[in-house]
Amino acid sequence: MKNIHQYWVYVMANGWRNVIYIGVTNNLYIRYLQHKTGVVEGFTKKYKCHHLIYYEEYTYIEDAIRREKELKGWRREKKMRLIRQQNPLLKDLASELGWNEIPPSSE
Repeated sequence: MKNIHQYWVYVMANGWRNVIYIGVTNNLYIRYLQHKTGVVEGFTKKYKCHHLIYYEEYTYIEDAIRREKELKGWRREKKMRLIRQQNPLLKDLASELGWNEIPPSSE
């Protein structure tokens, strides 16, 4: 039997919304904070993809990973059409989720 949890496929974008990153996580809030604060080295830090512009929720990790791979295989135009269906203005969805404040660093 599969474990039932919450997983998200999400899209982060830079300030100009011309660079996007697609990922999967089991904690969307923590992952958003990691991208937003740049604590993890890599693509999103390098290209300043700090804005959550899209997400989908899944119960099974296998489904989320399958969807992440599917979206990553799409052409940019198709990805942007999907994102704009739910977020026409490409705004940072963190404020709608009540994530306006970044907690202070514990370092």
